[in-house]
Amino acid sequence: MGNVTIYCFLASYGVAFALELTRLLKQGAIRQLVVLMFVCAGFLAHTFLLWNHSQDADLPPLLSSSQDWLLVLAWMVTGFFLFITVCDRKLSIGVFMLPLVLVLVASSYFVSDATNTTLTSERGWSMLHAASLALGSVGVLVGIVLSLMYLLQHRRLRRGQVASTGFLLPNLERLARLNWWAVVISVPLLTTGMVTGLVLLLLGTGDGLSLADPVVALNGLSWLGMAGVFVWMLLTPRATGKQVAWRTLLTCGFLLLTLVGLSVLTGSHALAPETAMWNVPFEGEIP
Repeated sequence: MGNVTIYCFLASYGVAFALELTRLLKQGAIRQLVVLMFVCAGFLAHTFLLWNHSQDADLPPLLSSSQDWLLVLAWMVTGFFLFITVCDRKLSIGVFMLPLVLVLVASSYFVSDATNTTLTSERGWSMLHAASLALGSVGVLVGIVLSLMYLLQHRRLRRGQVASTGFLLPNLERLARLNWWAVVISVPLLTTGMVTGLVLLLLGTGDGLSLADPVVALNGLSWLGMAGVFVWMLLTPRATGKQVAWRTLLTCGFLLLTLVGLSVLTGSHALAPETAMWNVPFEGEIP
């Protein structure tokens, strides 16, 4: 599997997404199995690529390069999709989650794949930083997916379209509760990533970056803004699920677009594990 490239699993995920879209028209057990096979094949190739890169760099995938960090994030989202699909194959989650995987994988092609060389003395802090940011970012992506599902299900309920057999979604109460858990899990992780990122910068392992760097400043301001909105949501427990969904979707979606776009434009270090600063906590509804 030494010849595995990004295009291998990107193509597999793309075919799976195209097949998943046909679920909007009609359910089909064979089609669902084919989708699962394509995603599993892509996931396997994805795993081999990260393993090969890790062996070449003699670093964990989360630390080996900016490109690998983004690929690990896509890998975790794909793993989450497979887990949910195995638990409930009738749930139409692929229509929402596979596009995020495709965006992450495609964006990684434009991000630096150079091996990080500044992790010799502070690897423990760097690993904690990269891991907490990656896990917290998965929570952000799941929050975006749940928000989209909530808004669509809310609209279907109002129009009396829930009886459609080709596109199944959880009920609104379950979506709101899952969104709340995504918040509870992701906010501490992202905050840990922010704090450890600041520690690494102060220790001088930021590869030339400083607190005044636009990349760091933008992410820091994003975290402060989202933390303020999150506190406001905690103090407003009667906020409706629709309000929560819209706020989550708009804020997290905008930040995701900004950060991925910034990483592609800067290329060299926008998503470097030691300075990524994906500090994007978001609000949710407390059940």
